[in-house]
Amino acid sequence: MFKPSLLQAAALAAMVIQLPAALAQSEIRIAHVYSKTGPLEAYGKQTQAGLMMGLEYATGGTMAVAGKKLVVIEKDDQGKPDLGKSQLATAYSDDKADLAVGPSASGVALAMLPVAEEYKKILIVEPAVADSITGDKWNKYIFRTGRNSSQDAIGNAVAIDKPGVTIATLAQDNAFGRDGVKAFKEAVKKGKLVHEEYLPAATTDFTAGAQRLIDKLKDQPGKKIIWIVWAGAGNPFKIADMDLKRYGIEIATGGNILPAMAAYKNLPGMEGATYYYYGIPKNPVNEALVSMNYKQFKAPPDFFTAGGFSAAMAIVTALKKSNGDTKANTLIKAMEGMSFDTPKGQMTFRKQDHQAMQSMYHFRIKNDPTFAWGVPELVREIKPEEMDVPVRNGR
Repeated sequence: MFKPSLLQAAALAAMVIQLPAALAQSEIRIAHVYSKTGPLEAYGKQTQAGLMMGLEYATGGTMAVAGKKLVVIEKDDQGKPDLGKSQLATAYSDDKADLAVGPSASGVALAMLPVAEEYKKILIVEPAVADSITGDKWNKYIFRTGRNSSQDAIGNAVAIDKPGVTIATLAQDNAFGRDGVKAFKEAVKKGKLVHEEYLPAATTDFTAGAQRLIDKLKDQPGKKIIWIVWAGAGNPFKIADMDLKRYGIEIATGGNILPAMAAYKNLPGMEGATYYYYGIPKNPVNEALVSMNYKQFKAPPDFFTAGGFSAAMAIVTALKKSNGDTKANTLIKAMEGMSFDTPKGQMTFRKQDHQAMQSMYHFRIKNDPTFAWGVPELVREIKPEEMDVPVRNGR
């Protein structure tokens, strides 16, 4: 029977220890921390589907860059900031993730930002929206492919901010809602903003809030609009049932996922700005996403599917530039000012705060009986260079 000498035994042990290291060098590990469950579960699942399709598309089906296999590790933050924070730390330390993507909720993202800085690893924020993520809470390891509150706000202001218009806002009382309204207030230059109504994120009965909005608007002259900023559960569009037309009050809002846009069917002619609707962008990447999504899910891609796909395009573009090098400083150098193709056309990471500059779409809702949702028809594309998106990180 073979008995290794002490020297041979040591050599064997060294080989065993080196194997995981060798394996790690042949892989690029990407953690996706998202709301697999929780209030934004629908958003999270779309982002994950888009991320996987995007990685497949961007690598030409190989799921590898520079000879290294891409491995995606999924983490469920359940929409809880503390959990998201610990999940990201675990991904970077125990799972040896080279970089991370996520999360769905802005509150979770804000908790995760310091973790990326602590571990000195890249976090691509998709789709959390709050301005503070690439604003005062930002650090150099943070890049965002998702749009921010300012891009939402400026896009929507283009659609509804006209002389003689009086506006009140209805938003969730959280980072997403408050940052959204703050940015919108800054973007409104021609109309008059008279009231901000904030309700708990889990609100289902909007009656009291709607009555306060009506009271503030009903005696105002000219065009009157309630601008809604809402994500997840609850249907704030129920306020349309409170006979707003009697007071000449209209509703406006941005885009949303298709199930939420079922409520838009009752609001034909409503205008706003959206981040994405599958029927709007005309480019090869969007055609690929639409085709892949129909093939896999027998349905069109949704709002956050496009976001996940865009994050994947950014990752693969950066890794090709770095020739598979995942060191944070190498990736930061590659990604600052980097342009990459997405289902929305080209995006570019702004050097100052790593926010992806991107188009928004001014839409008008059409009630088409063949669709289960109100169809956002393109009025015009609002290009990145038209939007003076503030740099808010103070660095």
